[in-house]
Amino acid sequence: MPGAGDGLTVVSAMRHANPSAVTILLSSFPEMSAAIRAILLQADQILVKPMDISVLVDAIRQRLVIGTGPSPVIESVATILERSVQGTIDAWLALVERDDKLTMIALEPHQRAGHLPKILDDLVDRLRTFRPLASNDVESVAARDHGALRYRQGYSAAMMVEEARLLQVSIFATLQANLMSIDFSMVLNGVMTIADEVDSQLSQAIASYDAESLHKFVA
Repeated sequence: MPGAGDGLTVVSAMRHANPSAVTILLSSFPEMSAAIRAILLQADQILVKPMDISVLVDAIRQRLVIGTGPSPVIESVATILERSVQGTIDAWLALVERDDKLTMIALEPHQRAGHLPKILDDLVDRLRTFRPLASNDVESVAARDHGALRYRQGYSAAMMVEEARLLQVSIFATLQANLMSIDFSMVLNGVMTIADEVDSQLSQAIASYDAESLHKFVA
């Protein structure tokens, strides 16, 4: 495997593609962290290199007799995000709080992240309706309200763009943490839909931000 962790991704993919297949991880790096991750990804057995071929053959034969471990519970991207809303928000807040530019405006956590539950609800709805990518036919009231609020709070448009970027990072971190449960047949479409929806929400938020700015200027 070309990079750290790639073999563990294959373990997860194999569990989804063929749950009845025996999955054995053969590694040169028997660190505890790697072993734990492999167990979480439901490898049937972990073997450490170097290993005599006869021992490896015996291990495979024994595992075939024993059979596989329990099959993972397969979930859609939408379901994973829906049950992980608070964790995603907490991860986003942690990223924002480390950003010196975003924290120039002092806000309580509920003021900074109060828009996210509805924003994430809209994202989950989008994932379940299977609308074509780049479609802008559904308005996100939460996104538009968020844009107007951020203007009143003193944010710049660039700060809103950075918030949206960190939201995507947090969402994808949630999916990475639930890799063993993801329905791989739909994961690529789900990732593209997430990026498209977050960008659409950002566009609507900035439009509302600009409208609020223009209204104040005219007034």
